[in-house]
Amino acid sequence: MYVSNPMMAIIGCQVQSTCGILVGGKGSHLSLENCSRNSGLQRWEKFRRCTVGLRVRGGVSSDGQLESLPSFERGKRLSELSTLGIGGPAKYFVEVHDESQMSTAIRGFDGCVILNSLKFLERQGRGVYRVGSGYPFNTLGIQTSKDGFTGLEFASGIPGTVGGAIFMNASANGQETANALKSVEVLCADGERIVHTKGQSDLVVYGYRLSPYQTMPGFMAILAATFELEPCLDARQRHKSLLERRRKTQPVAAKSAGCIFRNPGTGSQSAGALIEQAGLKGIEVGRAKVSNIHANFLLNAGGSSAADMITLIELVKEQVKRKLGVDLREEVIYVPYS
Repeated sequence: MYVSNPMMAIIGCQVQSTCGILVGGKGSHLSLENCSRNSGLQRWEKFRRCTVGLRVRGGVSSDGQLESLPSFERGKRLSELSTLGIGGPAKYFVEVHDESQMSTAIRGFDGCVILNSLKFLERQGRGVYRVGSGYPFNTLGIQTSKDGFTGLEFASGIPGTVGGAIFMNASANGQETANALKSVEVLCADGERIVHTKGQSDLVVYGYRLSPYQTMPGFMAILAATFELEPCLDARQRHKSLLERRRKTQPVAAKSAGCIFRNPGTGSQSAGALIEQAGLKGIEVGRAKVSNIHANFLLNAGGSSAADMITLIELVKEQVKRKLGVDLREEVIYVPYS
């Protein structure tokens, strides 16, 4: 890619030149091909083909237009972003606001955390909503219920995004995300954009905390989804009732990630009931605590570390297995990084 006179804009240099910029990977470099006679640099040859480090905040598209690129950071503390309020420094961190930035970010760095801020909502017809994957799922449930459509009332009060709800097939109170989906738009790491439409085999494999995106090969990002909902005069009242019930039975104001464990399934009590039966309500490891309101909520009681929380999760699993003979499985997903 070759662009004219980029030096002033990129690094504030007084040299005007034509340069080649190769971005991405260990071979990135800035190549100076010529130099203004008035620059005062008579020995410009030594600058040819030099490698420099730049923090690039913009780029140039194939048609020569400037386009936005995400800004990568190092050491961003994830405790500032997570609903649990825990998490140490990320090796790399980037916040993306549009599809172009997501395309750049998912090419991948080992240890890179992407904050998805694709937060748009478009009404495309009666009960049809196209929503960015970074849009708050809770807000979507409130909005669609307020508009008089049923299918997502359960989303009210659930921490997370639309993309997360699709990936995990979030569900509660007899409703689930998959039932309201019309299509899902995804972006592959190689730049390919795919739309999965309801009725295709790609969208069939949904179940309890299961979606096809958990098992698809390769690395991809959910960009957006279109939901198709049915009109319902009682949708807003149902939403209010579910939210009030949630406020009474769950620690909605505490720092948590929602339920930690999956319900074991048919013929068994819920995970929360099992944890309570094992006498584990209120136990603490460091500043991580099992909620006294709902035992399947593990809380940051103030200053908890990730190690505290992981230790508490393992303790709960061990105690429920020993006392009740039931193996609990996490609903949360661990992202390994060394």
